[in-house]
Amino acid sequence: MKATHADVALPASVPSRTSPPAPRPSFLSYIWRHKALYLMFMPGVLYLIVNNYIPMFGVVIAFKNVNYTDGIFGSPWVGFYNFKYLFLTNHAWVITRNTLAYNSVFILFNLAAGVTIAILLNEVRHKLLSRFYQSAVFLPYFLSMVVVGYIVLGFLGMDSGFVNKSILEPLGLERIDWYAEPSYWIFILPIVNAWKYVGYTSVIYLAALAGFDPELYEAAKLDGASKWKQIVHITIPLLFPVMIITTLLAIGRIFYADFGLFYQVPLNAGPLLPTTDVIDTYVYRTFLINGSIGMSSAAGLYQGLVGFVLVLVTNTIVRRISKENALF
Repeated sequence: MKATHADVALPASVPSRTSPPAPRPSFLSYIWRHKALYLMFMPGVLYLIVNNYIPMFGVVIAFKNVNYTDGIFGSPWVGFYNFKYLFLTNHAWVITRNTLAYNSVFILFNLAAGVTIAILLNEVRHKLLSRFYQSAVFLPYFLSMVVVGYIVLGFLGMDSGFVNKSILEPLGLERIDWYAEPSYWIFILPIVNAWKYVGYTSVIYLAALAGFDPELYEAAKLDGASKWKQIVHITIPLLFPVMIITTLLAIGRIFYADFGLFYQVPLNAGPLLPTTDVIDTYVYRTFLINGSIGMSSAAGLYQGLVGFVLVLVTNTIVRRISKENALF
């Protein structure tokens, strides 16, 4: 006797078509279920809110003539006067050009140097030597710019500097007054910046290299690929997403100059201002002279908006070229 459709019993694991769908957990129950994870990232969220978002209400200062008697919210509005003062000065073009040019060089030079050093450190197989080299490269990052400024002075001092006394004089060449010749600092500042920060960027790339599958390199060796071809065809393509992210973050701060680098290292020397004065140092000097909080805030808002737009534009270009490598 054949079994009819009604006689066939459904397995217990198969839900009935007429049974109601399982209720979705509420938002509060979902939070409670993952409470440990939320508690772990709560300090970071609080720090971000207190340090980054709450101070954003201070952008109103950029549109006011702030005085200490009336306070921030009681001070009179001046509209875009602070921005007008910033852009119509004779130094506006110089400081903008210097800021963009130096940061562009820093981004490209530090990217190339960071990737190169990370690849070289990754090839060191001796653990003690590898740790020593990593520490030596990373050490300058922890030095204050005041210390870096005096180290540079020890090399470039007019009377007792290492370059003048130990290199130029024995060769019979005249001493150079480095702190009175602006043309030299176009090269000095990128070198100092790379010496201080390239160790930090190389550690980021080195951490990414440590996660690569070694079987890729073993297969390349079996195919007869040289070390250079392994770097070009395996290492660089795998590092490319990390390089994109670090570059996008650096582009977002392209209008923010390292104040210590441009103020402490040249020792605030007046003859060097044509090549060392940037937006941050100019605003600092203007604030000391005029005491204008509104103009300083206007410059900061200008820097933030331009950096935000540049990140969006750059990320859009990257997304069009390679969607999987975009930041967002």
